[in-house]
Amino acid sequence: MGRDKNFGYESSRPLSETANSGGKPKSSLSRLADSVRRQPMFAPTLSFGLLVLGTLRDLVPIIAVIAVFQLAILRQPFPNLGEILIGLVFVMFGLALFVKGLEMGLFPLGEGLAQDFARKGSLFWLLVFSFALGFGTTVAEPALIAVGAEAARTAAEGGVIEATEDAISAFALGLRYTVAVSAGAGITLGVLRILKGWPVHWLIISGYVITVTLSFFAPDEIIGIAFDSGGVTTSTITVPLVTALGVGLSTMIRGRNPLIDGFGLIAFACLAPIPFVLLFGMLV
Repeated sequence: MGRDKNFGYESSRPLSETANSGGKPKSSLSRLADSVRRQPMFAPTLSFGLLVLGTLRDLVPIIAVIAVFQLAILRQPFPNLGEILIGLVFVMFGLALFVKGLEMGLFPLGEGLAQDFARKGSLFWLLVFSFALGFGTTVAEPALIAVGAEAARTAAEGGVIEATEDAISAFALGLRYTVAVSAGAGITLGVLRILKGWPVHWLIISGYVITVTLSFFAPDEIIGIAFDSGGVTTSTITVPLVTALGVGLSTMIRGRNPLIDGFGLIAFACLAPIPFVLLFGMLV
């Protein structure tokens, strides 16, 4: 097997092939799906049908909780029941399509990028890509834009910043870019951890020690915003792509275990914005 001069990677099977390497028996649904895929004529339709049924199974607990509270606790009928049922069908098919898209697109893309960077052996470009990935997917995150706008409006009402349109926009934009830069820095640190083999728990503990220390000096108005900012950095696009990047990279690096070293990038992306936003509040 070939080894890279910088990363020391090992050629490895794709993640999809190594997922069942432990020899565990597949579920009945998985075995049925495998048998269906071997039928060229019906494979695509039946495979997607099984995926929809799996999505429905995942939605059953949520539907059951809502139904119990609506009918047994509140003792009220469902308003617009027809529209709700149609919406549930849309959600079911939408989730099924989303999961299929992840399997076909984002997961292979993330694994392929990780393997290509490992083969290229360029640490600089790998870290640049990691930062760009974290920044680019976070800065356009709708939840972050909403939190930033709400935080700016609340800060203006509380007298923390001037109650002018320019001041509110500047605060929201500054918060948004602070979170995006910090998310990119967190993912970059996570990738560097995979390459160096650093224990993830020590880095996470150190990050929270820094965060708690900064919270004693930061303005009270920014502390809640900082902790909330860490939760809005992970979107439906960022999480699968970053996860596939970490697992794929750890699969290619000699001496790394995907289960031990491949995960944790999302934790860095969530943690890094908190101290950055605390510093933002101290400086603004």
